[in-house]
Amino acid sequence: MARMTGRRLLFAGPVLLVVTFGVFAVAAMSPFDPVKAYAGTAGLTASQAELDQLRINLGVDRPMPVRWWEWLTSALTGDLGTSSVMRRPVMDVIVERVGWSALLAGCAFAVAVLLGTGLGVLAARRQGGLLDRAVSALAYTLEAAPAFWLGLLAIWFFAVRLGVLPSGGLTDAADDTITFGQVASHLVLPALVLGISQLPWFFLYVRQGVADALEEDPVRGARARGIAERRILLGHGLRSGMLPMLTLIGSRVPELITGALLVETVFSWPGIAAATVQAATSVDFPLLAALTVLATAAVLVGNLLSDLLYGLADPRVGFDG
Repeated sequence: MARMTGRRLLFAGPVLLVVTFGVFAVAAMSPFDPVKAYAGTAGLTASQAELDQLRINLGVDRPMPVRWWEWLTSALTGDLGTSSVMRRPVMDVIVERVGWSALLAGCAFAVAVLLGTGLGVLAARRQGGLLDRAVSALAYTLEAAPAFWLGLLAIWFFAVRLGVLPSGGLTDAADDTITFGQVASHLVLPALVLGISQLPWFFLYVRQGVADALEEDPVRGARARGIAERRILLGHGLRSGMLPMLTLIGSRVPELITGALLVETVFSWPGIAAATVQAATSVDFPLLAALTVLATAAVLVGNLLSDLLYGLADPRVGFDG
């Protein structure tokens, strides 16, 4: 386990270097002008000399490799630079927002795993039954449904039509105080929408894995010996069926991040989505690079976690092979 983790960490370094360089290269080719984005409406009346001086002050007049290297060397010392669009240190922007994004993603992931696993086991137990056909059809439908469309539909039904849940934000419009009750009520819709958007893959993997496990010879032998069906299902079927799903955890992290950005935008959730959009459209090099590194690191950690969980669940898998 330690050897595999060490190899992954050594591999992560070059990956993050390439990713950050790519961010600066793509941003440099962007049609958006960071100077005009920084100046805002004042840039419309500013002279070319003033814009050129602002370009020098922001450091965007230098070649892209130079800007990337300066940002990288500063980042290695803990200084991620200053966001030109937020007018604040990048570290402060991330610390302020990443917790809310992590809360949303964590709750949504729990919804997807628990609900997908439960429905997958029930569907596999009665293959071809009404529940299996209904949930499978719904899962295939949700696979094609964009997260932002599900979010808009949820707002229309639960917030507008029924009026039982808030439509967005972290607190009510008339209340600036952040309390547990306020956060919990505002978290329900975005967490459910994001979780349901990820549910089909967990359901389908668990359903197929448990169904295959229930057809194995040891299960037939257990049934012949009169062992209770529930014990067979939980003791063998669920454990064997969970193995394929563990490999899915890492591969769903990129989709979870992308879905979280869309859901945060729809529900005005104060996570990193708004910062990411503003950084991209304003070509905010320091903030954009830091957020991309954060997302890439989350994907790498997710892949490592799925491998570790699979190895722990199945002793036949060698960590150091």
